[in-house]
Amino acid sequence: MTTFFDTHAHFPDDAAAVEGLLTRAGEAGVTRLMAVGGSPDLNPGALRAAAARPQQVLLALGLDREQAAPPDALAAADALFDEIEPERLAAVGEIGLDYQRVDAAGRRRQCALMEHQLERAAQWELPVIIHTRMADVDTLAVLRNASTLPWFRGARPGVIHCFTGDQAFADALLDLGYYLSFSGIVTFANAGPLRAVARTIPAERLLIETDTPFLTPVPLRGRPNEPAYVTHVASCLARARGMALDELAALTTANAGRLFSR
Repeated sequence: MTTFFDTHAHFPDDAAAVEGLLTRAGEAGVTRLMAVGGSPDLNPGALRAAAARPQQVLLALGLDREQAAPPDALAAADALFDEIEPERLAAVGEIGLDYQRVDAAGRRRQCALMEHQLERAAQWELPVIIHTRMADVDTLAVLRNASTLPWFRGARPGVIHCFTGDQAFADALLDLGYYLSFSGIVTFANAGPLRAVARTIPAERLLIETDTPFLTPVPLRGRPNEPAYVTHVASCLARARGMALDELAALTTANAGRLFSR
């Protein structure tokens, strides 16, 4: 059976729902996946999934851009990380920037929260899972600043999840050492430019994800996404890159294993 690694999935804090998602994932050949937090609502589900299937599920926790508004956001991030042993984590995330409908003050708060968590990731020598939307310039600025920390000058600083940027943004991120992960968006009919970028990504930096429960791939639009559907992302990328599906699956699985190794 062809096997896959879904590098980004969010889970509900519900035992039966988690069990169903993970069982269907396994049946589809998704033998490894990353359960990703990002908020007080998402972190418990990630913890539950990782505890339910530790041989299948890796864990990432963090506070995303939507958690940057409260004045105690940095303290909240510290509290989150102080409550968990770093050995339980394979990554810090998701963290990052999203500038849709955000004013200048909100952008500054998002940058501060991202920078704060990058420092913790460097301290713990963990890769980061980065969200970026309408924030290319500041994302690059923050990541370049973080590259002064020894960890982020290494071979596996992290991944830009759900990459949707242009060629110039991809090239700049690759120059900083980051992996790029493609979600169900790459399967959309209007995603021709994104597929063109995906064809250029070095094989050793390519990852796949679902972003469960969001961004369901074609041909399953209209239903909640789940890790089992990462096979459709892989199939689309394999066609775009002129590769066999099993070759693309093996490549991205090996890449994810290398990035998230402890």
